[in-house]
Amino acid sequence: MNTGMASLTQVRYKVQTSTLRRVHPRNQGLLKSGKLFQHPGSAFPSIHINLSCICCTKLTPWESSSVTYAPTDNQSDKFLPESANIFETLESSKTADSSTANAEGVIETRSQPGRELQFFKWPLWLLGPSILLATGMVPTLWLPISSIFLGPNIASLLSLIGLDCLFNLGATLFLLMADACSRPKYPTDECKSKAPFSYQFWNVAATLTGFIIPLLLMFGSQKGFLQPQLTFIPFAVLLGPYLLLLSVQFLTEMLTWHWQSPVWLVTPVIYESYRVLQLMRGLKLGVELSAPAWMMHTIRGLVCWWVLILGLQLMRVAWFAGLTAQARKQRLSSHTSSANDD
Repeated sequence: MNTGMASLTQVRYKVQTSTLRRVHPRNQGLLKSGKLFQHPGSAFPSIHINLSCICCTKLTPWESSSVTYAPTDNQSDKFLPESANIFETLESSKTADSSTANAEGVIETRSQPGRELQFFKWPLWLLGPSILLATGMVPTLWLPISSIFLGPNIASLLSLIGLDCLFNLGATLFLLMADACSRPKYPTDECKSKAPFSYQFWNVAATLTGFIIPLLLMFGSQKGFLQPQLTFIPFAVLLGPYLLLLSVQFLTEMLTWHWQSPVWLVTPVIYESYRVLQLMRGLKLGVELSAPAWMMHTIRGLVCWWVLILGLQLMRVAWFAGLTAQARKQRLSSHTSSANDD
Protein backbone atom coordinates (compact mmCIF):
# COMPACT_ATOMS: atom_id res chain seq x y z
CA MET A 1 0.00 0.00 0.00
CA ASN A 2 2.83 2.32 0.89
CA THR A 3 4.63 1.38 -2.30
CA GLY A 4 1.58 2.28 -4.39
CA MET A 5 1.21 5.62 -2.69
CA ALA A 6 4.88 6.45 -3.37
CA SER A 7 4.55 5.64 -7.07
CA LEU A 8 1.39 7.68 -7.29
CA THR A 9 3.19 10.58 -5.69
CA GLN A 10 6.03 10.36 -8.20
CA VAL A 11 3.60 10.34 -11.13
CA ARG A 12 1.82 13.42 -9.82
CA TYR A 13 5.16 15.23 -9.34
CA LYS A 14 6.21 14.55 -12.94
CA VAL A 15 2.85 15.80 -14.24
CA GLN A 16 3.21 18.97 -12.21
CA THR A 17 6.77 19.51 -13.44
CA SER A 18 5.74 19.18 -17.10
CA THR A 19 2.87 21.58 -16.47
CA LEU A 20 5.28 24.12 -15.08
CA ARG A 21 7.50 23.84 -18.15
CA ARG A 22 4.55 24.73 -20.47
CA VAL A 23 3.36 27.64 -18.43
CA HIS A 24 1.34 30.25 -20.31
CA PRO A 25 3.06 33.62 -21.01
CA ARG A 26 0.61 35.46 -18.83
CA ASN A 27 1.95 33.54 -15.83
CA GLN A 28 5.54 34.59 -16.54
CA GLY A 29 5.23 37.64 -14.31
CA LEU A 30 4.27 35.36 -11.46
CA LEU A 31 7.23 33.14 -12.15
CA LYS A 32 9.66 36.01 -12.39
CA SER A 33 8.49 37.40 -9.05
CA GLY A 34 9.72 34.22 -7.40
CA LYS A 35 6.55 33.69 -5.38
CA LEU A 36 5.51 30.27 -4.19
CA PHE A 37 3.67 28.35 -6.83
CA GLN A 38 0.93 26.04 -5.61
CA HIS A 39 -1.42 24.19 -7.84
CA PRO A 40 -5.00 24.60 -6.67
CA GLY A 41 -6.55 21.54 -5.28
CA SER A 42 -3.26 19.76 -4.65
CA ALA A 43 -2.20 18.52 -1.29
CA PHE A 44 1.48 18.57 -2.09
CA PRO A 45 3.85 21.08 -0.56
CA SER A 46 4.58 24.29 -2.47
CA ILE A 47 7.60 24.45 -4.73
CA HIS A 48 9.82 27.58 -4.97
CA ILE A 49 11.26 28.02 -8.50
CA ASN A 50 14.20 30.35 -9.27
CA LEU A 51 14.39 31.44 -12.95
CA SER A 52 17.69 32.79 -14.30
CA CYS A 53 18.07 35.18 -17.27
CA ILE A 54 20.25 33.89 -20.15
CA CYS A 55 21.76 36.55 -22.51
CA CYS A 56 22.41 35.31 -26.03
CA THR A 57 24.12 37.49 -28.66
CA LYS A 58 23.83 35.02 -31.49
CA LEU A 59 20.84 35.72 -33.71
CA THR A 60 18.61 33.13 -35.14
CA PRO A 61 18.70 32.63 -38.92
CA TRP A 62 15.31 34.31 -39.47
CA GLU A 63 16.18 37.55 -37.59
CA SER A 64 17.77 40.42 -39.50
CA SER A 65 20.66 42.38 -38.06
CA SER A 66 20.15 46.03 -37.06
CA VAL A 67 21.64 48.64 -39.42
CA THR A 68 24.28 50.90 -37.90
CA TYR A 69 26.03 53.96 -39.39
CA ALA A 70 29.77 53.84 -39.17
CA PRO A 71 31.57 56.64 -41.07
CA THR A 72 34.81 55.75 -42.78
CA ASP A 73 38.05 57.67 -42.48
CA ASN A 74 37.91 59.24 -45.94
CA GLN A 75 34.29 60.28 -45.51
CA SER A 76 33.56 63.67 -44.01
CA ASP A 77 31.47 63.75 -40.87
CA LYS A 78 29.47 66.75 -42.07
CA PHE A 79 26.20 64.94 -42.65
CA LEU A 80 24.49 67.68 -40.66
CA PRO A 81 26.38 70.63 -39.21
CA GLU A 82 26.63 70.71 -35.45
CA SER A 83 24.11 73.05 -33.87
CA ALA A 84 21.90 73.38 -30.82
CA ASN A 85 19.13 71.33 -32.40
CA ILE A 86 18.26 69.75 -35.69
CA PHE A 87 15.73 72.47 -36.56
CA GLU A 88 18.47 75.13 -36.63
CA THR A 89 20.49 72.93 -38.96
CA LEU A 90 17.57 72.51 -41.34
CA GLU A 91 16.85 76.25 -41.25
CA SER A 92 20.49 77.09 -42.04
CA SER A 93 20.48 74.71 -45.01
CA LYS A 94 17.28 76.32 -46.30
CA THR A 95 18.84 79.76 -45.90
CA ALA A 96 21.94 78.69 -47.84
CA ASP A 97 19.79 77.30 -50.64
CA SER A 98 17.70 80.46 -50.80
CA SER A 99 20.81 82.68 -50.83
CA THR A 100 22.26 80.64 -53.70
CA ALA A 101 19.01 81.00 -55.63
CA ASN A 102 18.94 84.74 -54.93
CA ALA A 103 22.53 85.11 -56.14
CA GLU A 104 21.70 83.31 -59.36
CA GLY A 105 18.67 85.56 -59.81
CA VAL A 106 20.81 88.66 -59.25
CA ILE A 107 23.28 87.47 -61.88
CA GLU A 108 20.48 86.89 -64.36
CA THR A 109 18.86 90.27 -63.69
CA ARG A 110 22.27 91.91 -63.80
CA SER A 111 22.96 90.59 -67.28
CA GLN A 112 19.66 91.86 -68.65
CA PRO A 113 20.31 95.65 -68.42
CA GLY A 114 23.87 95.12 -69.65
CA ARG A 115 22.60 93.51 -72.84
CA GLU A 116 20.01 96.23 -73.36
CA LEU A 117 22.61 98.97 -72.91
CA GLN A 118 24.98 97.25 -75.31
CA PHE A 119 22.19 97.16 -77.88
CA PHE A 120 21.61 100.92 -77.52
CA LYS A 121 25.35 101.64 -77.75
CA TRP A 122 25.75 100.17 -81.25
CA PRO A 123 24.27 103.19 -83.14
CA LEU A 124 26.56 105.56 -81.20
CA TRP A 125 29.61 104.20 -83.02
CA LEU A 126 28.30 105.77 -86.24
CA LEU A 127 26.26 108.65 -84.80
CA GLY A 128 29.12 110.24 -82.84
CA PRO A 129 31.60 110.61 -85.75
CA SER A 130 28.76 111.74 -88.02
CA ILE A 131 27.88 114.59 -85.63
CA LEU A 132 31.54 115.57 -85.38
CA LEU A 133 31.87 115.63 -89.16
CA ALA A 134 28.67 117.64 -89.67
CA THR A 135 29.45 120.30 -87.04
CA GLY A 136 33.19 120.65 -87.56
CA MET A 137 34.42 119.75 -91.02
CA VAL A 138 31.46 120.51 -93.28
CA PRO A 139 31.04 124.25 -92.38
CA THR A 140 34.77 124.89 -92.49
CA LEU A 141 35.39 123.10 -95.79
CA TRP A 142 32.23 123.99 -97.77
CA LEU A 143 31.13 127.41 -96.53
CA PRO A 144 32.74 130.22 -98.56
CA ILE A 145 34.72 132.87 -96.70
CA SER A 146 32.50 135.63 -98.05
CA SER A 147 29.45 134.19 -96.27
CA ILE A 148 31.03 134.43 -92.81
CA PHE A 149 33.47 137.30 -93.23
CA LEU A 150 32.03 140.74 -93.86
CA GLY A 151 35.12 142.77 -93.04
CA PRO A 152 37.11 143.74 -89.94
CA ASN A 153 34.10 144.30 -87.69
CA ILE A 154 32.18 142.79 -84.78
CA ALA A 155 29.73 140.96 -87.08
CA SER A 156 32.52 138.96 -88.69
CA LEU A 157 33.95 138.17 -85.25
CA LEU A 158 30.58 136.90 -84.00
CA SER A 159 30.08 134.80 -87.15
CA LEU A 160 33.44 133.11 -86.67
CA ILE A 161 32.77 132.52 -82.94
CA GLY A 162 29.35 131.02 -83.79
CA LEU A 163 31.00 128.66 -86.28
CA ASP A 164 33.45 127.49 -83.61
CA CYS A 165 30.66 127.14 -81.06
CA LEU A 166 28.87 124.83 -83.49
CA PHE A 167 31.97 122.66 -83.64
CA ASN A 168 32.31 122.73 -79.84
CA LEU A 169 28.72 121.49 -79.50
CA GLY A 170 29.43 118.58 -81.86
CA ALA A 171 32.70 117.78 -80.07
CA THR A 172 30.92 117.71 -76.70
CA LEU A 173 28.25 115.33 -78.02
CA PHE A 174 30.94 113.14 -79.55
CA LEU A 175 32.85 112.94 -76.27
CA LEU A 176 29.70 112.03 -74.36
CA MET A 177 28.92 109.23 -76.84
CA ALA A 178 32.52 108.01 -76.74
CA ASP A 179 32.40 107.96 -72.94
CA ALA A 180 29.17 105.91 -73.05
CA CYS A 181 30.69 103.41 -75.49
CA SER A 182 33.83 103.02 -73.38
CA ARG A 183 31.89 102.06 -70.27
CA PRO A 184 31.83 98.36 -69.22
CA LYS A 185 29.07 95.96 -70.14
CA TYR A 186 27.41 96.00 -66.72
CA PRO A 187 26.46 99.41 -65.25
CA THR A 188 27.40 98.30 -61.72
CA ASP A 189 31.03 97.80 -62.70
CA GLU A 190 33.32 100.71 -61.99
CA CYS A 191 35.25 102.19 -64.91
CA LYS A 192 37.75 104.94 -64.07
CA SER A 193 40.77 105.86 -66.16
CA LYS A 194 43.25 108.26 -64.61
CA ALA A 195 45.57 110.19 -66.89
CA PRO A 196 49.27 110.02 -65.93
CA PHE A 197 50.77 113.09 -64.34
CA SER A 198 53.40 113.45 -67.06
CA TYR A 199 50.66 113.49 -69.70
CA GLN A 200 48.75 116.19 -67.82
CA PHE A 201 51.89 118.26 -67.36
CA TRP A 202 52.90 118.28 -71.04
CA ASN A 203 49.33 118.97 -72.17
CA VAL A 204 49.11 121.98 -69.87
CA ALA A 205 52.52 123.20 -71.05
CA ALA A 206 51.50 122.91 -74.74
CA THR A 207 48.19 124.70 -74.11
CA LEU A 208 49.81 127.56 -72.19
CA THR A 209 52.46 127.95 -74.89
CA GLY A 210 49.81 128.21 -77.61
CA PHE A 211 47.90 130.69 -75.45
CA ILE A 212 50.73 132.97 -74.32
CA ILE A 213 52.46 133.51 -77.69
CA PRO A 214 49.52 135.30 -79.40
CA LEU A 215 48.92 137.44 -76.28
CA LEU A 216 52.57 138.52 -76.20
CA LEU A 217 52.40 139.46 -79.88
CA MET A 218 49.24 141.51 -79.31
CA PHE A 219 50.87 143.26 -76.35
CA GLY A 220 53.97 144.03 -78.45
CA SER A 221 51.83 145.35 -81.26
CA GLN A 222 49.88 147.64 -78.92
CA LYS A 223 53.10 148.97 -77.38
CA GLY A 224 54.67 149.64 -80.78
CA PHE A 225 57.36 146.98 -80.59
CA LEU A 226 56.02 145.31 -83.74
CA GLN A 227 55.55 147.29 -86.92
CA PRO A 228 53.24 147.85 -88.62
CA GLN A 229 50.79 147.89 -85.77
CA LEU A 230 47.61 145.81 -85.84
CA THR A 231 44.49 147.16 -84.21
CA PHE A 232 42.37 145.16 -81.77
CA ILE A 233 39.43 144.31 -84.08
CA PRO A 234 41.51 142.72 -86.91
CA PHE A 235 43.58 140.88 -84.29
CA ALA A 236 40.40 139.59 -82.64
CA VAL A 237 39.01 138.44 -85.99
CA LEU A 238 42.21 136.54 -86.79
CA LEU A 239 43.07 134.98 -83.40
CA GLY A 240 40.04 135.67 -81.14
CA PRO A 241 38.15 132.42 -82.01
CA TYR A 242 41.42 130.50 -81.69
CA LEU A 243 42.02 131.76 -78.13
CA LEU A 244 38.41 131.15 -77.13
CA LEU A 245 38.36 127.54 -78.39
CA LEU A 246 41.75 126.89 -76.78
CA SER A 247 40.27 127.93 -73.42
CA VAL A 248 37.28 125.62 -73.95
CA GLN A 249 39.64 122.71 -74.76
CA PHE A 250 41.65 123.33 -71.58
CA LEU A 251 38.46 123.34 -69.49
CA THR A 252 37.21 120.14 -71.15
CA GLU A 253 40.50 118.34 -70.50
CA MET A 254 40.46 119.39 -66.85
CA LEU A 255 36.95 117.97 -66.48
CA THR A 256 37.88 114.64 -68.09
CA TRP A 257 40.89 114.34 -65.77
CA HIS A 258 38.77 115.17 -62.74
CA TRP A 259 36.01 112.69 -63.66
CA GLN A 260 38.60 110.09 -64.75
CA SER A 261 36.71 109.55 -67.97
CA PRO A 262 38.23 107.19 -70.57
CA VAL A 263 37.95 109.94 -73.23
CA TRP A 264 40.85 111.97 -71.77
CA LEU A 265 43.11 110.52 -74.46
CA VAL A 266 41.03 111.56 -77.48
CA THR A 267 39.91 115.00 -76.26
CA PRO A 268 43.06 116.90 -77.34
CA VAL A 269 43.18 115.02 -80.65
CA ILE A 270 39.69 116.27 -81.59
CA TYR A 271 40.29 119.89 -80.66
CA GLU A 272 43.80 120.08 -82.11
CA SER A 273 42.68 118.61 -85.42
CA TYR A 274 40.06 121.33 -85.72
CA ARG A 275 42.58 123.96 -84.57
CA VAL A 276 44.75 123.27 -87.59
CA LEU A 277 41.76 124.00 -89.86
CA GLN A 278 40.91 127.05 -87.76
CA LEU A 279 44.39 128.51 -88.20
CA MET A 280 44.36 127.72 -91.92
CA ARG A 281 41.14 129.71 -92.10
CA GLY A 282 42.96 132.51 -90.27
CA LEU A 283 45.61 132.57 -93.00
CA LYS A 284 42.89 133.14 -95.61
CA LEU A 285 41.35 135.89 -93.49
CA GLY A 286 44.79 137.48 -93.09
CA VAL A 287 45.06 137.80 -96.82
CA GLU A 288 41.60 139.46 -96.93
CA LEU A 289 42.57 141.86 -94.16
CA SER A 290 46.06 142.60 -95.57
CA ALA A 291 47.57 141.62 -92.21
CA PRO A 292 51.23 142.49 -91.58
CA ALA A 293 53.92 139.88 -92.26
CA TRP A 294 54.71 139.24 -88.60
CA MET A 295 51.06 138.23 -88.02
CA MET A 296 51.07 135.87 -91.00
CA HIS A 297 54.32 134.28 -89.79
CA THR A 298 52.83 133.95 -86.31
CA ILE A 299 49.80 132.08 -87.66
CA ARG A 300 52.04 129.78 -89.73
CA GLY A 301 54.17 129.11 -86.66
CA LEU A 302 51.06 128.24 -84.65
CA VAL A 303 49.95 125.82 -87.40
CA CYS A 304 53.33 124.06 -87.25
CA TRP A 305 53.22 123.99 -83.43
CA TRP A 306 49.83 122.34 -83.23
CA VAL A 307 50.65 119.84 -85.98
CA LEU A 308 53.67 118.85 -83.88
CA ILE A 309 51.53 118.56 -80.72
CA LEU A 310 48.93 116.54 -82.65
CA GLY A 311 51.63 114.10 -83.73
CA LEU A 312 52.72 113.73 -80.11
CA GLN A 313 49.14 113.06 -79.08
CA LEU A 314 48.82 110.29 -81.68
CA MET A 315 52.05 108.74 -80.43
CA ARG A 316 50.58 108.80 -76.92
CA VAL A 317 47.53 106.93 -78.22
CA ALA A 318 49.82 104.21 -79.62
CA TRP A 319 51.78 104.13 -76.34
CA PHE A 320 48.59 103.78 -74.30
CA ALA A 321 47.34 100.96 -76.55
CA GLY A 322 50.62 99.06 -76.02
CA LEU A 323 50.47 99.67 -72.26
CA THR A 324 46.91 98.35 -72.13
CA ALA A 325 47.85 95.23 -74.09
CA GLN A 326 50.78 94.57 -71.75
CA ALA A 327 48.60 94.97 -68.65
CA ARG A 328 46.01 92.61 -70.13
CA LYS A 329 48.69 90.01 -70.86
CA GLN A 330 50.01 90.22 -67.30
CA ARG A 331 46.47 89.84 -65.94
CA LEU A 332 45.86 86.75 -68.05
CA SER A 333 49.17 85.20 -67.00
CA SER A 334 48.40 85.84 -63.32
CA HIS A 335 44.96 84.25 -63.71
CA THR A 336 46.51 81.23 -65.43
CA SER A 337 49.14 80.78 -62.72
CA SER A 338 46.53 81.05 -59.95
CA ALA A 339 44.32 78.49 -61.73
CA ASN A 340 47.26 76.09 -62.01
CA ASP A 341 48.02 76.51 -58.31
CA ASP A 342 44.44 75.67 -57.43
